[in-house]
Amino acid sequence: MPPHRPLRLPDPDTFDHDAALAACARGDRAALRRLYEREAGFLLGVALRIVRDRAAAEDVLHDAFMNFWTKAATFDARRGAGRGWMVGIVRHRALDAVRAGARTVSADEETMDALRDDEDAAPDMAEAFATRADLGRLDVCLARLDTAKRNCVLYAYLDGCTHTEIAERLGAPLGSVKAWIRRGLNSLRECLA
Repeated sequence: MPPHRPLRLPDPDTFDHDAALAACARGDRAALRRLYEREAGFLLGVALRIVRDRAAAEDVLHDAFMNFWTKAATFDARRGAGRGWMVGIVRHRALDAVRAGARTVSADEETMDALRDDEDAAPDMAEAFATRADLGRLDVCLARLDTAKRNCVLYAYLDGCTHTEIAERLGAPLGSVKAWIRRGLNSLRECLA
């Protein structure tokens, strides 16, 4: 049996995402494959943190890579890094999936039978439905934030980034990032109240 080797994550600094996206825009399928091989695991993790379901995260990832292929020509390196553009697409796709899931709440036959048999379960189910509705409201409230505040809040609470890491990602002063997060959270509280 071969010795177990630790998993090595790709170093984003050694791969030219911008060039790969430009090649995709020219129809280079090999470039899309390189992007997939390089980033699929990481991007699946981003989607999974948002949708919290493996199958849904895989669907998000598939849709995102279709977007990378069809919309690569819209990527503008002057507006940000290629990897950030890709993460943004995955994040937006995942949030769309959560929003769509909040609109449709399905239950299997076994669950419905249990609800009919157990009258005490109704308050628990009502709470579950209310939680799903709140997720949809949260997405609406996030969409109302300006881009800087929304990105800071998402980086902090979905990606678990520190204020310093967010400032580095956005190329913004640390004080501004802290203020954007504070104001963004205040706006979200007001919107959800």
